[in-house]
Amino acid sequence: MELVPERLRGETASFDIEANGKVYVEKGRRITARHIRQLEKDDVKLIEVPVEYIAGKVVAKDYIDESTGELICAANMELSLDLLAKLSQSGHKRIETLFTNDLDHGPYISETLRVDPTNDRLSALVEIYRMMRPGEPPTREAAESLFENLFFSEDRYDLSAVGRMKFNRSLLREEIEGSGILSKDDIIDVMKKLIDIRNGKGEVDDIDHLGNRRIRSVGEMAENQFRVGLVRVERAVKERLSLGDLDTLMPQDMINAKPISAAVKEFFGSSQLSQFMDQNNPLSEITHKRRISALGPRRSDP
Repeated sequence: MELVPERLRGETASFDIEANGKVYVEKGRRITARHIRQLEKDDVKLIEVPVEYIAGKVVAKDYIDESTGELICAANMELSLDLLAKLSQSGHKRIETLFTNDLDHGPYISETLRVDPTNDRLSALVEIYRMMRPGEPPTREAAESLFENLFFSEDRYDLSAVGRMKFNRSLLREEIEGSGILSKDDIIDVMKKLIDIRNGKGEVDDIDHLGNRRIRSVGEMAENQFRVGLVRVERAVKERLSLGDLDTLMPQDMINAKPISAAVKEFFGSSQLSQFMDQNNPLSEITHKRRISALGPRRSDP
């Protein structure tokens, strides 16, 4: 087995670790920094391990019998003694396995993939659709549309310049600017950070810390309500286009601006943040204007 001494730190040897006739760690002894330094000093790269030690390891890639084309074991399968015998009989001399331990390299992704019933992109999209829309029959178009709108649609959400800056800083990136929506690289980096936190590296953010909040101005909240109104108008226009005669329809017959004005009026008229000014005295008026309300996670509203 190829040896990386640093990966053995803190583990208990289940067999004698020896090389070139010298025993570095006896069976049952905990591997310390002194043992690791000695292994690195002597440049030990390969050690002989018992078959029982390899059994239970997770295969890192597919292994196929080249003579018959038969799949012997798929990636992420646990090695058993029978599988090891088949691999040896098929002529495989080198077996790549995943390195995991209980200290700082947990098998979280491997275990998740092992219990995941999906094995391709479409089935994964359908599974997400069933979780988000239980009871509705999934189709390919509906599943793809739902997933795209959740993460990659500028019409659905906007990280804003401040949000992107905080996001990039949290991932230790040098740039502070970027797109207002998530990218595939963003999602992968977030997963890596979550795994690092699970492995004991890094700290969990405090959702109540003022550094993780910002004041949203009235203009920004009114903009969001205006966007809601535009979405309603878009939905109404699509319905009229599907029902009406396209040859005789005019723009004024399809577009109705009432949903936009209704959304804005609803915000200023009945929103929790739309309040009568406290005008008992100048001091109370100033206090009321400066008051902020924490409504929902990760934000503070004036």
